[in-house]
Parts: sequence; structure tokens; C-alpha cells
Amino acid sequence: MVEFETLKSKEVKFGKNSFIEISKRRVKTPVGENEFIAISRGYYLPDNTKRWRASIALPNEKDKLGKIADIIKSFDKD
Repeated sequence: MVEFETLKSKEVKFGKNSFIEISKRRVKTPVGENEFIAISRGYYLPDNTKRWRASIALPNEKDKLGKIADIIKSFDKD
């Protein structure tokens, strides 16, 4: 059985009813557990519940996250 746990989550709203959610998650499997960073894009339904469109998992390694953050920040300079 695979079990997911959200350890921390933050949200950035954009457009009329869209959001990006950045969360730190833990996955537990019979083999062990692992932490990762998930970036998910979603939207709100009329009753204000969330629905997700797409998601990507990133390794929870400080150097890799730093490189990814630097690349994202560099797009602002172009």
C-alpha cells in the first residue's frame, strides 16, 4: 500500500480561479519512505473546492532545488 502525507503546503493564486500549489510530501511504501517537492497546477470549482490539472515531483535535494530555483529566477532577467 502506498500512502502520501503532505508535510507543508503553500499556494499562489493567479487568473480568475487558478492556483499553483507547492508542497513538501512524504510517500510511504512497503519498501520505505521518501520525501519530495510537488508542484501542482489547479483550479477552483464554483463551490470553491480544488481540482488539479497537472503535477510534477522534484527531488528533495538542496542543490537540485537551488539549481531549479536559479533557472526560474533567471527567466525574469531575459
